[in-house]
Amino acid sequence: MRHRPRAACLALGAVTVIGLSGCSAIADADPGTGSLGGAPAAPSPAFDAAPALAKLDTLAVKGRAPKTGYTREQFGPSWSDDNSVEGGHNGCDTRNDILRRDLVDLTYKTSTRDCVVATGTLHDTYTGTTIAFVRGQDTSTAVQIDHVVALSDAWQKGAQQLSPEQRRDLANDPRNLQAVDGPTNSKKSDSDAASWLPPNKAYRCTYVSRQIDVKALYRLWVTQAEKDAMSQVLHSC
Repeated sequence: MRHRPRAACLALGAVTVIGLSGCSAIADADPGTGSLGGAPAAPSPAFDAAPALAKLDTLAVKGRAPKTGYTREQFGPSWSDDNSVEGGHNGCDTRNDILRRDLVDLTYKTSTRDCVVATGTLHDTYTGTTIAFVRGQDTSTAVQIDHVVALSDAWQKGAQQLSPEQRRDLANDPRNLQAVDGPTNSKKSDSDAASWLPPNKAYRCTYVSRQIDVKALYRLWVTQAEKDAMSQVLHSC
């Protein structure tokens, strides 16, 4: 049986929630954070916002394009392993790749070669809580996989001009994915930084920096309100 490396996300807080509980990427941009080899960490008091602020200034500032034509299918099948980013073509769907990366104390569904996560514990960066994950029809949604840059938001800010292969990479890129508290992810929906930030203020610097990394990597733009919100967060780090 193969064993895959995994690492836990750091998060603040000690509240325990029992959970009720898929053409390659543009390569000349900074890869940012969030590789499958290690989960993105929450910011420390010494968080250096200067690189993110500098990269933010390289992003184009435009208005939001119409949502016309957007469907989830524009970004390929959900959690497809057929992609060109890290974890692609590894025999395991993207959702389980991210669960394995972001959860600890994992157990696996039998006969899945340590692919399908059965149970685990999430130290949630968005809320600072600890969530028990149990795979099942009525329980799996306690932990959801968030697109840090929502796909609908990406569609309205440049992704329409990407190739289908690049959009599929964006939807499955570990740098744009985070296992998080399900209800909190539902509240975020397709919001950008101007209208939603993680409730856990200690994670906001990292969250905004990751959005900037993804937008730079896939050549997406920001609105002026979004840029202003990102800048405000980073200047508070």
